Amino acid sequence: MNAKESLEYGTNIVGGTKPGVTGEHLGLPVLPSVAEAVKQLKPTASAIYVPGSGTVTAMEEAIENEIPLIVAVAEHIPLHDIMRIHQMLQTQSKTRLVGANCPGIVSTHGRCRLGFQPLPFFKEGNIGIVAKSGLGQTYGISMGGDVFAGTNFIEAFQVLVDDPNTEGIIMIGELGGRAELDAAEWVKDYRKRTLDPKPFMAVIGGVEAPPGRIMGHAGAWSAPGEAIAREKIAILEKADIEVVDHPEKLGERMKQLLQKKKTKPASSFTGQQKRGMHTMRQRPVTKHKQNAQYQQRRNLYVKQSDAFDMLQQRDIKTTEKDPNGNSTKMVAISIDRSARQPCIVASPVTDPDSIFSNTKRFPFPYGSGEATSDAMLSSVASHMHVHGKGKESLKKLLTQLVDLYMSKEAFVLRTEVLINDETGDLQVTRAKFGFDDAAFRSSKRQADVHKLREIEKEDAGEVAAEKEGMVYIKLDGEGTLGTIVNGAGLAMNTVDNLVARGGHPANFLDTGGKATSETIKASFKIVTSDPRVKAIFVNIFGGLTLGDMIANGILLAFKDLNLKVPVVVRIRGTNEAEGQRLIRESGLKLDAYDSFDEAAARAIALASGEAKIEA
Repeated sequence: MNAKESLEYGTNIVGGTKPGVTGEHLGLPVLPSVAEAVKQLKPTASAIYVPGSGTVTAMEEAIENEIPLIVAVAEHIPLHDIMRIHQMLQTQSKTRLVGANCPGIVSTHGRCRLGFQPLPFFKEGNIGIVAKSGLGQTYGISMGGDVFAGTNFIEAFQVLVDDPNTEGIIMIGELGGRAELDAAEWVKDYRKRTLDPKPFMAVIGGVEAPPGRIMGHAGAWSAPGEAIAREKIAILEKADIEVVDHPEKLGERMKQLLQKKKTKPASSFTGQQKRGMHTMRQRPVTKHKQNAQYQQRRNLYVKQSDAFDMLQQRDIKTTEKDPNGNSTKMVAISIDRSARQPCIVASPVTDPDSIFSNTKRFPFPYGSGEATSDAMLSSVASHMHVHGKGKESLKKLLTQLVDLYMSKEAFVLRTEVLINDETGDLQVTRAKFGFDDAAFRSSKRQADVHKLREIEKEDAGEVAAEKEGMVYIKLDGEGTLGTIVNGAGLAMNTVDNLVARGGHPANFLDTGGKATSETIKASFKIVTSDPRVKAIFVNIFGGLTLGDMIANGILLAFKDLNLKVPVVVRIRGTNEAEGQRLIRESGLKLDAYDSFDEAAARAIALASGEAKIEA
C-alpha cells in the first residue's frame, strides 16, 4: 500500500527486496537481497519497513552496500543495537540515516516520499519543517523520537538553508537531549555569516512532563545534567528564535516573519529576527512530586536496593547515609545525543541548583575500551575534583559501571558517591539504574534484569495502557481533565497548552500514531478509571488515523462503557468533516471543534464545573 501511494505521488521507486525471493510486484522487480538490488537497480535510498527486531540488520545491509540514504520508520529498536549502528556510520562517509522511529521524509517540490506520511496534507509550499514529531511543506524531515537521531536539526537545517524553495524553517522539538540547544547555536552563527538569513520558529513539547518520565517517545526524557523543556525554550528565545506554544500558531506567525523579511533590506535583517508578537503564554510553574514507584514504559528503572545489589556483586561499597557529612559527587554512564555515543557524565556536586551548570559529558566509541583509559580517567577525575588514591577508586567504579552498562544493555546508570582522596575509600550513596525495555521486548534479551520489575506496585492504568500498546502517565495534582491524544509529541503539547490556559490535566495518554476504534475505547476506560476526571479532551490529528474511525470509537466507548463525564473532541486531518459530523449528530454529551483554542477552553470549563454539555 505504501509503495503504491508513493509511486502515485511521484516517488521513483525502483524495486524491493524480500529474502529468498526473486519476482515482481507493482510492475517492479523484487530481489532476494540488498546487495543484489544495489547491483541491478543502483538505488540512491533505502526505505526500511521492517519491525524493530530486524531493522538493525536491514540498516547494516544498506550501510555495507553504501546506499547514500537510509530512512528507517520502526520504533522499539534496542538502544545498544542502534548505538552499534551509529558507530558504524561514524567510520564511513557514504551513508546518511534518517530515523529511526520517524515518519520519514517528504519533498513536495521533488514529489518524493520515503516514509509513511499522509500525503493529502502536503502541498507545494515554501516552509521546511524539521521535527522530532511533525511534518512540513517543502521538505518534511522527521528526526524521529528515539534516543539517537540519524539526522539531527543542524544537519537538516543545512539542507533547508540551501534549498531555493524553502523560505522559512520550523523546528518541532521536545524535552530530552541537546539537539535544540545545538541548533540554537548553529542558527546564531548562520545569521552572523549570512547576508539574507531565513527566519526560524520553534515549538517545544514536554514543559509539563513529570521529572524523569519518558513521554511516549523513547528519547523524550532528560538524561543527567540535560536541560528540561522550559530551559530549552529560554535558550532558543535568547538565540532570537521565536517559540510559540502550539503548532496551530506557526503558520500565521511565519507568514508575518516572511512579510517582515521582504520589507527590510537584507543587511538590517541579519541577526535581527525580533519577536514582534510573542505568542508564548506565561506558564504557571508546575511542581511534580517525585514518585519512587514510577516506571518508564520504554525502559525499566530498578529499585535502588536492586541497583545496590548489582554494585555490591562487583565489589563496590554502598551506603544510604553520609557518615562524615561530606558532599557527594555524581558520576553516570548515559548517552551523548550530539555525539551519538555512550558517555560518562560527571559533576563535582549533586546540589539540584548547581548540578546542571557543573555537569560535563565525556563521550566514547561504542564497544571500545576508551571509556576506562588513563586519558579518560584523568579528564573525568579532574572535572570531579578527585585526586590521589581517590582516582584509583573512581577508575574501579567506572570500569564496573561501563561493563554493567554494556553487558546488561542499560539506558542510564547514575550514581552519587563519596570519595576520600587520602584513603581511596569510595561509597555509592544513591543509584538510579535504567535498562532498555526494547532489548527485552523485541529480542528477549536481559530477562534477568526485567524479572526485577514489580508490576503489582505500578499504576494499574499505566499497566493496562501498556498492554494495549499505548503510553499512559497519571499526573500529580488536582487533575480534573482527562486527555486522549494520538502521537507523543502532540500529547505533550496538549498537556502543556492545557496547563498554560489554566487547566488541570489528569494524565498524559498517547494512543500511538495508528489509533483504532478499539484503541480509543480502551483509552476512555483507562482515563475514566481515575476518579478525579470530570471531563475528557480528545485531541486527534488524523494522518494514518481516520477522523471518522476515531469518532466511531468515541461513540462505541459511550455505548459500551456508559460514560457519564462530558467529552470535548477536536479532530483534524483525514476525514475530519465526517468525524465531526458523527460527533455532532450523536445526541450524546459530546462537543466537536476544529480550533484547538476553542476546544481547550470548552474542556477546561467543563472540567472545572463552569459549563455543562446538554445532550
